[in-house]
Amino acid sequence: MNISIKKFNELSLNELYQILQLRSEVFVVEQDCVYQDIDEKDDKALHVIGEVNGKIVAYTRCFDKGFYFEEAAIGRVVVKDNQRKYGYGHQIMKASIKAIKDHFGTENIKLSAQQYLIKFYESHGFTSIGEGYLEDGIPHIAMVK
Repeated sequence: MNISIKKFNELSLNELYQILQLRSEVFVVEQDCVYQDIDEKDDKALHVIGEVNGKIVAYTRCFDKGFYFEEAAIGRVVVKDNQRKYGYGHQIMKASIKAIKDHFGTENIKLSAQQYLIKFYESHGFTSIGEGYLEDGIPHIAMVK
């Protein structure tokens, strides 16, 4: 998987379309969750994009400290359903953590994890904090690194 890191104004129209399509495919359709994915925050994010054969199959968006949380943040962590068996989730997380360190100068990161993925995020050094909560009807928990 080829990984690129781009600011919003560096994304091509095709890349933006594929990102929004992937997020909708997984978060809205697969997870049966009606929510406002296009939230006017993408233009403030650093976009970490994983491509295979010219198609975006993995993605995250990252924010500097103070935007979402006191810490830097990783969100919209997504891998295309038929590509999950290749370890792309781990690759995109490693790249996202490195991008935050390189672009924002911090290793303190917070995210809102779907609870069924706690072990996945723990494998990248994150620890659960606080109580679980519902976000858009899906059980989540805050995690920090």
